[in-house]
Amino acid sequence: MSSTVPYIQIGNRRVGPGEPTYIIAEAGINHNGNPETARELIAVAAKAGADAIKFQKRDLRCQYAPELFSDLVNADKELQYLIPFLEEAELPDHVFCDLAEEARQQGLEFLCTPWDEASVDFLETLDMPAYKISSPDLTNLFLLERVAATGKPLIVSTGMSRWEEIVTTVQFLKDRGVQFALLHCQSTYPAAFRDIHLRAMERLRQFNVPVGYSGHERGIAVSTVAVALGACIIERHITLDRTMRGPDHAASLEPQGIAKQVRDIRLIEQALGKRERPLARGEIINRHALRKSLAAAVDIPAGTIITKEMLTTLGPGSGVNPQRYPQLIGRPAQRNLRQGEQLREWDITGIAPDQVVAQFPGRWGLVVRYRDAEQFARWGPDLLEFHLTDRDLDAQPTELPEFETELAVHAPEYYHGELLNLCSSDETVRQAGLSLVAKTCEVVRQLVQYFPNQTEPVKVIVHAGGMSYEEPLGDNSALIANLARAMEILRGEEGVELLLENLPPFPWYFGGQWYGNVFMYPVEIADFCQTHGGRICFDLSHASLWCNYTGADIIDFIKTVKPWIAHLHIADSSGIDGEALQIGIGETDFSAVMAELADVDAVIIPEIWLGHQRDGEPFLIALQRLSEFVC
Repeated sequence: MSSTVPYIQIGNRRVGPGEPTYIIAEAGINHNGNPETARELIAVAAKAGADAIKFQKRDLRCQYAPELFSDLVNADKELQYLIPFLEEAELPDHVFCDLAEEARQQGLEFLCTPWDEASVDFLETLDMPAYKISSPDLTNLFLLERVAATGKPLIVSTGMSRWEEIVTTVQFLKDRGVQFALLHCQSTYPAAFRDIHLRAMERLRQFNVPVGYSGHERGIAVSTVAVALGACIIERHITLDRTMRGPDHAASLEPQGIAKQVRDIRLIEQALGKRERPLARGEIINRHALRKSLAAAVDIPAGTIITKEMLTTLGPGSGVNPQRYPQLIGRPAQRNLRQGEQLREWDITGIAPDQVVAQFPGRWGLVVRYRDAEQFARWGPDLLEFHLTDRDLDAQPTELPEFETELAVHAPEYYHGELLNLCSSDETVRQAGLSLVAKTCEVVRQLVQYFPNQTEPVKVIVHAGGMSYEEPLGDNSALIANLARAMEILRGEEGVELLLENLPPFPWYFGGQWYGNVFMYPVEIADFCQTHGGRICFDLSHASLWCNYTGADIIDFIKTVKPWIAHLHIADSSGIDGEALQIGIGETDFSAVMAELADVDAVIIPEIWLGHQRDGEPFLIALQRLSEFVC
């Protein structure tokens, strides 16, 4: 028994495996018949960040035999309590119309459970995006057939149902081509933890439809765990006060509870991540600090046949992976190796650095500091990009030889522990950022004397700032306006072209959880350049991380910003914060990316983290690997 697609579409949201959990705040009848309370519940759901608010619609005269209402005294005691309350809690049709409009204005989908066919007819006038079928009606094939005829997707709760009943209804819906989801449910209000059996969701997945959980338990832990177990939909009752009169209030979440429920679900979604786990930035740093690399256990003269006993492992872990040692056994050493010296990529591949740079088909450059600029220049790059620190700005200008290359400079991201932030609404912070960039431009005008072939203004790469700590900001329009004013001032600097660099969603500053808020969105970047002028330094790893975080396509990103690209930082990336990785160890499709960048007139800089180590070997490895993709 299978379906072709294990997803349903509710409004503009695709719901199913791998998609964000669809969270339904079930107002139900917890308004107790008061329209104002119903509107308050909508506000609670919207503030909590739910995807939908759901009510219930019924015509009791279509649900029970007429004699029940005329002789309620002799009815079962459960009905003696329930029927009068349901009559009291029913809202007029015009109120439902108002509630639907209110929900949509607050960014929520308006959903409803019809308890009878007459209610379906009414709800169809409200343009419902989907219908929820309650557990009692799982076996009601008459109602199911009427709802199926609407062509809308269904969310069907399976509480109080035997397995064979679920199988029958699933087949009934599939025979009619209905797209639907199943919710595991324990129909007790509130449900005891011992009775919930979340593992029952595993059995429901055999139908190849989205599976979720409708919870009636106390607290938020069980529903959060359901998400960790793969629930695509979570439905929780909400109330303004659990002590209110009515059958569902005790099993409902109050405003603070539903807000925490949504928060925890979103955190769990982040923690669940991907089946193929990418390396986080912190792990990348720890790999370097704590892992080992292949090294010579003894002096090994060039030409010596290498044995296992000649090799050992030593930190840090940025050299050749110890798993590759079998590739060296039985081969002659390419060069003289000192005891304790880490091996290099060239010791395995036999491809010398001068061969790599000679074979690279495009214009390329290297990231340098004052201390290694002359050393790296010997490889013949087209450009040297000096990454300045705050200490570089404070020191006396360094005497350098003349270089035949072009010059670019990357401004410091911080000065004496204070982050550069040209977007800040704090005037003192923004002025400090302006001073930092101005001081960088002053250093550039001193550096350019060592670059006699520099005929164009020196490109100076600048970060916009706009970061926040612990949580992202909302509206960033004020930040963008501040940035525009700052760049207008800075463009008066002589002899330089200031290039803003696109930023990552989770920048790595001094540890902790930082959030980017500006100059990440491709449309925002393009609009800024078009409105305020200027070009950009395109950082591929930053853009890829933003695309991983938002689900956007990197090729679309490049196409949007390409008219304003003047400089290229190229590196691999992983996940949402693993930036500046060596080419080929992350998740980037370099074949597609470099093909899209082929017509960009810019120097390629392999901006690999710790690329300066071992005489720039990581930079050269990056060039070697990129040469396959550069036209």
